[in-house]
Formats: sequence, structure tokens, C-alpha cells
Amino acid sequence: MSTDSRSGILKADLTDWLLESDEPWTHYRTLLDLLDRPEDDSEVQAAHAEMLAHPQVQEMIAGAAAWGDRPLKRHNDASHPIYKFSTLADFGMRANDPGVAAAIQAVMSRQSPEGSFQTLVNIPKAFGGTGEDMWTWILCDSPTLLYALLAMGLGDDPQVQRAVEHLVSLVDDNGWRCVSAPELGKFKGPGRRSDPCPIVNVYALKALAQVPELFDSTAARTGAEMLLWHWEHQGERKIYMFGIDTNFRKLKYPFVWYDVLHVVEVLSRFPFVHSDPRFQEMMETITAQADAEGRYTAGSMYRAWKGWSFADKKHPSPWLTFLVLRIQRRIAGNL
Repeated sequence: MSTDSRSGILKADLTDWLLESDEPWTHYRTLLDLLDRPEDDSEVQAAHAEMLAHPQVQEMIAGAAAWGDRPLKRHNDASHPIYKFSTLADFGMRANDPGVAAAIQAVMSRQSPEGSFQTLVNIPKAFGGTGEDMWTWILCDSPTLLYALLAMGLGDDPQVQRAVEHLVSLVDDNGWRCVSAPELGKFKGPGRRSDPCPIVNVYALKALAQVPELFDSTAARTGAEMLLWHWEHQGERKIYMFGIDTNFRKLKYPFVWYDVLHVVEVLSRFPFVHSDPRFQEMMETITAQADAEGRYTAGSMYRAWKGWSFADKKHPSPWLTFLVLRIQRRIAGNL
């Protein structure tokens, strides 16, 4: 089954299009998330094996395993290994899948005393950094690592649980702000110190959405309200560097930065937002971009991901279409 982008009616032909695509990751997730097939189903297992063997996925695994080889200099650098790691998690890679262990081990070997997992970063002196490579954490990278570890099935690991507790402890009364490790001193992003940071709230919520007992937590509700408030007041001012403009509304993947599909994908994981008019408006911004057959095409792309269907602005993408259908199915399941 699949969901028509405009009416919400399930249409088998669109699901067939996803299953017949040459993307095993789309085939795999469609079976699991749209058709409710169990993990031990023979077709699911075959799709999973095909995904693991695919050259593009193998390349991504190798890229993720290079964790720590180069510093993160800007947080929207889609070519950085941190986003290969999180995209593997999006596809459904598990901790025991071949090749993934190297990336997981590299990440988990770098846990801060506070609890957050660290990234090799280089913050220029002009932005309050040292201008040198250093292992540290900032709330615009550590939750992405935590999300990937949780999504890959490591939620029971004590290190991961400690990182979850630390993330929850950092939420403020207006959401997560630009917070970083003590060794970074007074460093913060380009906004008011009392402002919440929109992308940090997206990243943090994405991690918490992997922890069922936190679905309806105060932290989750506070972070969700921050994002909904930002949509509601989009015309007033930017928060940090994050405006809600034409570029924000373009469909884009992988989930790297602050855009409508990323925000709605994360919010949709929390049932308490589904009936909120602000969330529904964001969803309508997405579904209005479907073609006559209910398929979705990228409105923007990251050049580092050229060659993937979701980075093709000329043709409908099975993966982007799947992502929207899965959001709609979550909403329909909560009615």
C-alpha cells in the first residue's frame, strides 16, 4: 500500500513503483514501514542483503568508517562522514551489519566526560574557536551521532544511555540552545545567547524519537513547540541563521540542515504534534509538491550526493517519495 499525496488514500500502484525501483534501501524500508512486513520476512531479508551489497551503500559505509580523518568545519557540509553515518541509520543499517562496526567503534571511543559523543572539529578564531583541530562536542553535531547509534540498535548500551541523559538535561525552557563543551569556553552560534537553535532542536528531537519512553516527555514537547513556534512566527525574524524561506520549502535529502522535509520528518515521529495546525501547514507545503502521480522530486540537492535519486532535480525520487508516504502513514495511524 502507499498513500496518495493529496487525498491520503492508499494506492497500491505507488507502492509498487517504490518496490520496483532500483534502490534496495527504498525497497527495504517500504516493506518494513509501509507494508508492515517483519524483519524475518524472506523478502525483507533479501532487500536488506541487496542494500548492504550495493556499491553506493558500500561507499557510504567506507566513508562513515573514516570517522575522525578530517575535521568538521561547517555543520552543513553534506560530504562529511557524520552525514554518511546518519544516512546509513536512516536506511536501516544495524550495528551488526558488516562494515558498520568500525564507524560505531570510532564514534563510541570518543565520549566526553559530560556524556556527549565528540566530533573532530575546527572552529576558526573569528568564530570564537582556536583555529585548530580538536575533539569536542557542540549540540549541532553530537545529537546526530546519538541518533545514529540509537537507530542502529544500541539503545541499551550504557554509553548511549548516558548520552541520552545528557542531551535531555540540556533542554531549556524554550528548547535546546547553542550549547557546547566546557573546553570551548564562550563559543556559541551567531544569535542571542538566550535563543533556541532551530537545527539543534531538530537534531535533538531526532535522537529522542528513537527512545519510546521519551515520546511524550517534557523535553520532546519543549523542542517540538520551539520548531512549531518558529514556523508560526516565520515572518518576524531569523533565529540564528535559520530563516523559513523559499529554500526552506524545497525538498532536500540527506537530512543535513534546516529544511521542511527534515523538520516534518522529525516532528511526525511525535504523535502529539499531528493535530497541530502549524504542523499540518508544514505538511501541506510538502504534499503540494507532488506530481500528478503522487511522486516527489528534489527541489534542491547536495552536490556531494550527486548520483543518488534524491539529489536529482529532474526526475521523481523513489526515496523522497517513500519518506513523504511514511510521514503520511504515521499521521493516518494516529487519527
